[in-house]
Amino acid sequence: MIKTILLSIMKPTILVGGQAVIEGVMMRVPGAYATAVRDPEGKVHVDRHDFKSIAERSNLWNKPIFRGMAGLFEAMKMGMATLNWSADIAMPEEKDKKPNPITEFLSTVFAIGLAITLFMIAPMWITTTLLDVEKEAVAFNMVSGGFRITFFIIYLLLISLMKDVKRLFQYHGAEHRVVYNFESGKDVDVSNAQSFPTQHPRCGTSFMFIVLLSAIIVFSVIDTIIMSITGHISLPMRLMVHLPMIPLVAGVSYEVIKITARKGDSLIFRMLRAPGLWLQNITTKQPEDDMIEVAITALKEAFGDDYDEMTGKEYVAEAIG
Repeated sequence: MIKTILLSIMKPTILVGGQAVIEGVMMRVPGAYATAVRDPEGKVHVDRHDFKSIAERSNLWNKPIFRGMAGLFEAMKMGMATLNWSADIAMPEEKDKKPNPITEFLSTVFAIGLAITLFMIAPMWITTTLLDVEKEAVAFNMVSGGFRITFFIIYLLLISLMKDVKRLFQYHGAEHRVVYNFESGKDVDVSNAQSFPTQHPRCGTSFMFIVLLSAIIVFSVIDTIIMSITGHISLPMRLMVHLPMIPLVAGVSYEVIKITARKGDSLIFRMLRAPGLWLQNITTKQPEDDMIEVAITALKEAFGDDYDEMTGKEYVAEAIG
């Protein structure tokens, strides 16, 4: 145990992560991110951007909790931009179609509304309707949180049956294997990358599961405060307060997953990490060699001229990837 801790202290830390996109992978490294996508003709296209997080530029947003809130917003913004770019490359026949702003707006509103209904309103409504625990903060949020986790797992299982999503999940597995390969210090190539697991403790799937667990605790505290002030609580009141608190939940979750990634040998942190790794059996699939090649290209392009200098070292992961 002591030897493991000492070795971890001696290793340099680094932020390397990414996400799967349509027929490709986005890789984020210190100071930049790059997206590599294979078009229908087999050519790999790359889009690289310099990037400095607000957490690195602000004394407020680099503090615990706040850095997680900022990171979530930036990851969502970056993710949507790279996803849209990948769609243009992977599906060029759709690129020439002029988008309808009204249709795009309605689609976005529908997607947000569906997510709120499925993961916020429905679990709370079912708990309020079926069980008489509305005035018991902890019991209510444990039950509604259980429904929320169940809906999340069912949602992942259902979308994993779709052909396009399965390929996305294969690229997700490719991203994880290449990140593992890079962090190991071994030569980053297809053969070495394919020897690593597709499950990674800092994955967004693991982060989402920690968010669901953190929500139970945070919302229980919030409900307790509300009832101590007003003497009562209702479903509309919960929704009005819980929804704006989602960024806070994300900030708390970010700190938890950073700790679980760094202190994975502890039993309690292994237990916290385990459900997220299990869920990645759904959200990551075995990648093909050409998918690994795309992920490696994204990593190399993200580092740019610094790639050779950064490889060949064992790293301790420092952030969500």
